[in-house]
Amino acid sequence: MTAPAPRPNPENKLGESTSPYLLQHRHNPVNWRIWGEDALAEAQRDNKPILLSVGYAACHWCHVMAHESFEDHDIAALMNRLFVNIKIDREERPDLDTIYQQALALLGQHGGWPLTMFLMPDGRPFWGGTYFPKEARYGRPGFADVLNFVSEIYHKEPQKVTTNVTAIAEAMQKLSTPKSGGEIPDALLDQIAERLLQEVDLEKGGIGSAPKFPQPAIFTLLWRAYKRSGRPEFRHAVDVTLTRMAQGGIYDHLGGGLARYSTDADWLVPHFEKMLYDNAEFIALLTLVWQETRNPLYEARVRETIDWVVAEMLTGPDRKTNHAFAASLDADSEGEEGRFYVWNARQIEGVLGEEAAFFAAHYDVTPGGNWEGLTILNRSQKPELLDAAGEARLLKARQALLSARAERVRPGWDDKVLAEWNGLMIAALVEAGMAFEEPHWIDLARDAFAFIRRHMFKDGRLYHAWRQDKLAHPATLDDHADLARAALALYEATAKVQYLDAARELTALLDRHFWDPAHGGYFMTADDTRDMVVRPKSAGDNAVPNGNGVMVGVLARLHLLTGEAHFEERARALVAAFSGELERNFFPLATFLNNAAFLAHALEVVIIGAHDAPDTQALVTVVMRHSLPDRLLQVVPPEAALPEAHPAFGKTRQNGQATAYLCRNRSCGLPITEPQALDAALSTRLTAV
Repeated sequence: MTAPAPRPNPENKLGESTSPYLLQHRHNPVNWRIWGEDALAEAQRDNKPILLSVGYAACHWCHVMAHESFEDHDIAALMNRLFVNIKIDREERPDLDTIYQQALALLGQHGGWPLTMFLMPDGRPFWGGTYFPKEARYGRPGFADVLNFVSEIYHKEPQKVTTNVTAIAEAMQKLSTPKSGGEIPDALLDQIAERLLQEVDLEKGGIGSAPKFPQPAIFTLLWRAYKRSGRPEFRHAVDVTLTRMAQGGIYDHLGGGLARYSTDADWLVPHFEKMLYDNAEFIALLTLVWQETRNPLYEARVRETIDWVVAEMLTGPDRKTNHAFAASLDADSEGEEGRFYVWNARQIEGVLGEEAAFFAAHYDVTPGGNWEGLTILNRSQKPELLDAAGEARLLKARQALLSARAERVRPGWDDKVLAEWNGLMIAALVEAGMAFEEPHWIDLARDAFAFIRRHMFKDGRLYHAWRQDKLAHPATLDDHADLARAALALYEATAKVQYLDAARELTALLDRHFWDPAHGGYFMTADDTRDMVVRPKSAGDNAVPNGNGVMVGVLARLHLLTGEAHFEERARALVAAFSGELERNFFPLATFLNNAAFLAHALEVVIIGAHDAPDTQALVTVVMRHSLPDRLLQVVPPEAALPEAHPAFGKTRQNGQATAYLCRNRSCGLPITEPQALDAALSTRLTAV
């Protein structure tokens, strides 16, 4: 029998949204509102507190809470009677999510999704949590009890609520005024790397124990420490982590791509959602490390993950010529977490026949399974690659299983385009395309950048999200920063000035609408964003790199490429605005630290020559063979003139050949025309720092 269609609820306004997450809840009996002036006015008119629920389309526990509580008519009736209920897609409104996650942390609770916050009618928070079960369990109270308790406190003990509201508001305001400081010396970077190394699981990889997140910015910092010092323990920490992730269950061995995190310490059991940003950072870090190690496993994972992006994550009016990258794939299908991805031994035997035993021996397939009686494919027990013939057999088996898996009910697809996440993927594709000599990856990145320029700007301003020809919400700091970084990556790869100009434009928008003239640093939201109880400002990474950290690198690159001093001045002011935070907690500041190191030690590789000429490309190929975290590549046509303040101003080709100059601290070395000589120069510790 077919399940009856949900009864329409005319008081549920989520059908007016384009967000796939909000649309998942449009048939709930809860009278959901969309965040905005109307919802806040309703709460103030009726003197009701606000129940704010924040999640995203691929979130497993969001689905659980929805099925248990938001689809339950008794719970919904209680919510509707006691609260004005607002639902937010945290991917569409990362600014609002940041504020209320911060408030939850100030209440002494761990954040996450679903986020359940209780607010005053004007939006100020006073209490909250994450997932609440319908009935009391897991050490958590039942949701109905929570609703009754919060409503009673709000109406009968308003002084308690006011005290909480005031304390949280004051603390949040302090957090938006970070501690300033001075420059960051190399000795401090080394001390921080040493301290972070102590947190790494050197047997299984990753930071700490369960759950484990990929933490790409931290492992990039450790890789930089290895490049700076040559100490093998830093390299080992990165290598073991990448290998265990790449061979673990957190990686999709059939379709490619990394899940958001592992619920266990062994990287076996993921929360099965796949996010665009995780995979962008995975590609970027694998590429950087592969440039030195030449580990074939890392190359395979880069190629497979990009193949997955092309196969499953392109979205837009035309996937061939007018596309960008979708946000995520859901953890659940047919109401079960991971159902699309897991197997049992009988299913694998049915697909592979005589090859099943060989495959099972390498992918941890047993009759009893490795997770709830089922099997999450992984190679953790035998991570070493086989010889070419053995890997070819495994590839053929994986392709057969992938074809069989394609017949299953697919997880939900969140096809909205987010500017910041696309910026991360564009930059990663460019870097990988240059390193692996795959120009079509760079073309893919160029197409996505063109899509954003074409579809996500309105009246001279960037917007955060696009779906079905509709724009949602003004862009945040992270959108501008990640897109500017992507533009500069494209400039390195193509030498086309349009990308340099785009980075300038995005930076100018940030300076005009986001800069804090009183204390320095960029706010997360623009000065004309009106629906916020506070303007957050920090340099700490969350699920994605922090925009202030990214902008240190963007501004440094703009200074080096243009010779314009104001970019350097702003980059140094940005470092000063947040460097005092290192005394409090440096763990979330990895992106900031990595870009501060780039500002201090950037290695400019200037190649004078026609961009597509064989001798120019031969030199570019040599550059991209080296893992150079602080590299900035600039290909300059012979007829072009560099700015006078550029260290390579006046440099020319030698004997009509493409010529490279290695520049650091405003000074350049001797001209190099032979690829072998350039390779030797880049191999020295001095230039590899």
